[in-house]
Amino acid sequence: MPVRRYRRESNEISCCLKYFIFSFNVVFWMTGLVVLAIGIWAWTEKDMFSNISKLTFIALDPAFVLIVIGTITFIIGFTGSVGALRENTCMLYMYAIFLLLIVCGEMILGGILFVLKDKGWIKDQATEGLRAFIIHYREDPDQQNLIDWIQEDWLQCCGIEGPKDWDSNNYFNCSSVTIGSREACGVPFSCCKRRPHEIIKNKQCGYDVRKEGSQTDRYIYERGCLRAGEDWLDNNMFSVTFFFLLLTITKF
Repeated sequence: MPVRRYRRESNEISCCLKYFIFSFNVVFWMTGLVVLAIGIWAWTEKDMFSNISKLTFIALDPAFVLIVIGTITFIIGFTGSVGALRENTCMLYMYAIFLLLIVCGEMILGGILFVLKDKGWIKDQATEGLRAFIIHYREDPDQQNLIDWIQEDWLQCCGIEGPKDWDSNNYFNCSSVTIGSREACGVPFSCCKRRPHEIIKNKQCGYDVRKEGSQTDRYIYERGCLRAGEDWLDNNMFSVTFFFLLLTITKF
């Protein structure tokens, strides 16, 4: 009687590739979960779930941005890791589609930025965003910390075009001296120039610096953040382009 021999079926996905995709996406998945948790925690701390009136500036809220980034990262990492581990073709297709959408979105965004960079659209959007940060500086601690970081640590600047832009904020407007605002005709501490060997930051260094007769250039940055951002982008264009190319290649 002839002996039947059955050929052992080979896996559709190689073992090395399978566990590489799984390991990479587990890290991606857990990172997304942590970012999402931080975003939800920050959102809850500000009681934004019940304060619907502030949703006008939701796109500029760092907590909301963290929630969006964390959710997208979590979904991509979940479909990639589970799809690879279980060799689930459907989830791997979803994973590939998500990556394709992100890459296409990056390419479209890059094309739009390249086309509109000389037409003032980007500058207008940046101006509106910074103006919203300045107007609501005392209303949202996350936005306050963000603009302080931009002015003090990243770009070393003050305001949009200059320190006078802080007149848009009720606390720093020069006319607010009549209602007893101690910060009237001043700027936030993040506009102040760093002093040599300064250990403790003087939170009151921006008081009265915009009053008539004050030598603002000695104490605070005169350059606006819009111009400082343009200069930074011009000086780091190669690094920014390389980062996005590397990010795109990493996704695949």
